[in-house]
Amino acid sequence: MPEPHVTAARTAAADPDQAREAAVEAALGKLDLDSKTRLLAGQDMWSLPAMPQIGLASIVMSDGPIGVRGVRWTADDPSIALPSPTALAATWDPELARRAGVLLAQEARRKGVHVLLAPTVNLHRSPLGGRHFEAYSEDPFLTGEIGAGYVRGVQSGGVGTTMKHFVANDAETDRFTVNNLVSERALRELYLAPFEAIVAHARPWGVMTAYNRVNGPTMTEHQRLVREVLRGEWGFDGFNVSDWMAARSTAGDIEGGLDVAMPGPHTVYGEALAAAVRAGEVEETAVDDAVRNVLRLAARVGVLDGAEPVVAEPPAEVDGVGLAREIARRAFVLLRNEPVGGTGPVLPLDPARTRRVALLGAAARDARILGGGSATVFPARVVSPLDGLTAALPEGALSFAVGADPSDELAVADKGFTLRAVCRDAAGKVLGEGRLPSGQVQWIGDDLPDGVTRETLHSIEVIGTFRPRESGEHSFGTRGIGGYRLAVAGETLFDGEQPLDSEADPFEAFFGAPVERGRAVLREDEPVEVSLLHTLPQGAAAPVFGVMFSLTHLGPRRDPDELIAEAVEAARNADTAVVVVATTERVESEGFDRVDLTLPGRQDDLVRAVAAANPRTVVVVNSGSPVELPWRDEVAAVLLGWFPGQEGGAALADVLLGVEEPGGRLPTTWGDLDRAPVTNVVPTDGELDYEEGVFIGYRAWERAGRTPSYAFGHGLGYTEWTYESIESDGTSVTVTVRNSGSRTGREVVQLYVAPTGPGPDRPARWLAGSAQVSAAPGESASVTVELPDRAFEVWDGDGWRRVEGTYEVHAARSLTDVRLTAPLTF
Repeated sequence: MPEPHVTAARTAAADPDQAREAAVEAALGKLDLDSKTRLLAGQDMWSLPAMPQIGLASIVMSDGPIGVRGVRWTADDPSIALPSPTALAATWDPELARRAGVLLAQEARRKGVHVLLAPTVNLHRSPLGGRHFEAYSEDPFLTGEIGAGYVRGVQSGGVGTTMKHFVANDAETDRFTVNNLVSERALRELYLAPFEAIVAHARPWGVMTAYNRVNGPTMTEHQRLVREVLRGEWGFDGFNVSDWMAARSTAGDIEGGLDVAMPGPHTVYGEALAAAVRAGEVEETAVDDAVRNVLRLAARVGVLDGAEPVVAEPPAEVDGVGLAREIARRAFVLLRNEPVGGTGPVLPLDPARTRRVALLGAAARDARILGGGSATVFPARVVSPLDGLTAALPEGALSFAVGADPSDELAVADKGFTLRAVCRDAAGKVLGEGRLPSGQVQWIGDDLPDGVTRETLHSIEVIGTFRPRESGEHSFGTRGIGGYRLAVAGETLFDGEQPLDSEADPFEAFFGAPVERGRAVLREDEPVEVSLLHTLPQGAAAPVFGVMFSLTHLGPRRDPDELIAEAVEAARNADTAVVVVATTERVESEGFDRVDLTLPGRQDDLVRAVAAANPRTVVVVNSGSPVELPWRDEVAAVLLGWFPGQEGGAALADVLLGVEEPGGRLPTTWGDLDRAPVTNVVPTDGELDYEEGVFIGYRAWERAGRTPSYAFGHGLGYTEWTYESIESDGTSVTVTVRNSGSRTGREVVQLYVAPTGPGPDRPARWLAGSAQVSAAPGESASVTVELPDRAFEVWDGDGWRRVEGTYEVHAARSLTDVRLTAPLTF
């Protein structure tokens, strides 16, 4: 008989997971206490320290919901920018989410990143959530499906994921301190549900715990939700990293199940954790558990000697530009498409009837492709709606007018600016310099130009030229704290300080409102020199070293009525008018919630004026989450484009001209704020009561008996569909549909479960599954969808309980467009 250790070695070799576990245990056994606690503290903004004595290389993390920024937060290191997570969810396609994840893994490998800090699987509890563009949906089932697809895709490329923000991080107001009061049933059926589904179906390698508290404890210290639920009940075996600067208690965090406190090296772990162990305040076994989870991650991504990575050969290369364009057009949701003048629907545009197109709105020229905050990436190119339609239409067919600008606020200096950054020490000696693709400087940790160190850096001068796009009075300003001296065309416009005068979210200081410093009258296409000298703020050291400030600019302000009149004239002379309306970074961004759902500026006035002048008016809505559309019944078509990523303009041209059909369905309900059932995002005395329980999103709209502007799941295409039959055996549902229109199309078959008999207090119906079919005109197609057990269960306090009784399964085109019904009895 073979020796026992020989048998064990063979078993480990035959099972990759066991082999990796063996390597983890061997490495753990070689580390002393100080090394272990140092590993858990991180070494800088984005990475964990290498441990050469055990063959461990540094693990690098990066934000990554729509693109992989890498360790450099700068436009000088470009990334593919995919559409927003709300757009990805609007495709209702987990397979497309998986393909997006494969691309992001490819991008991560290119940038030396091992772990993406994504996906965000919090829910759209209230339409006022300022960061909803970064989450998927109001529905936990759809969120879990898309999130699991994303995780499977990223990890198939050998790159880790961290599903976040665990849990109930559903608003931005006071997010560092708020105590969210959430019933156990709401936690289980709504907020925990996407995390549970992703653990079950995608086996993520990481989770990020949130800033907020839930029913008392902070999430980094939440033993019950992390140790008992996440790890115990669900069997999660990945690593747990804090949201950046969320870890606040050495003993509390390690006992609560937090593995890594970021960013490093100065956190509540490291030396403080080693001291707590030596003082008997923390058991070293808790440290070992955390280190074991980190080493398991290292083994999986291939940076631990002696451990075979999960993915030895990455997937075939993905065309990032092509995939970004495909996702964008598949995500466009056609909300409205009416016939005009006795003809068919206005979209797609008929080339025979559309010789002249008026494109209107500032966002058509200066596209907003993503939301603000830590998910920001910098693509190598951006295709605006103006770019996309100019390329797609015959020469001379397109005219453009600003019409209305969504913002009268200064923005980061970009179009027409050629800039570089010159770094100096306190004596004025030049230390180094770097190119700046825009007026934004974001250097975090040691991400500094060659020759520059944080100890010697005293000032940065943004210097270069500006070639104006139009003549008139231009405004210039700054964003960020510290000292500034601003000069344009040889004239000093400002010389002074910008202090940090509040204890607001740090992102407000980085991404908040710019301050106007002066104006200069300039002529179109005549270059002038610009200079912004920034002196670093002095005072107490921040937890993370960073240089973050911006040179900002706003072109000449024109009379809004005059701009609208120009747009109306252009619309009147066109066969079709396309108006692009948008939110701004001051409306949708990390760090603050929204105060209303209105479009900023005079954009509503612009739409109404253009619609009155041209009945063939199409409105394209460029926002990451719901906005009010008070003119929706006055225009021929409304197309929701979300934040469409870098290829949004090309995808828009594809959809408007009928090269592709809009494939999206709403992943969240759109309605006016005064009718929305759940709106409170502002804590009272530090607490936010989720008093609505399990009734959010469409569940709440139906319970309140209110009709939204557009229901959950709504979305039109360019063909028609007839639902022919539905059959169910109690565990699955088969639906047959036929393309009864005139062109090939794609349909999203949605299945909702509705209880018809007595039972606990539940929503009127809820999403239980979906599937997609494609068919040519006249063709039929069938789909079979498994009904999850959880669709018929409720959390009753002690566990999940199956509710016996009678149900209906609705096969629908949206929540409110039910086509077929089948009974179910348990």
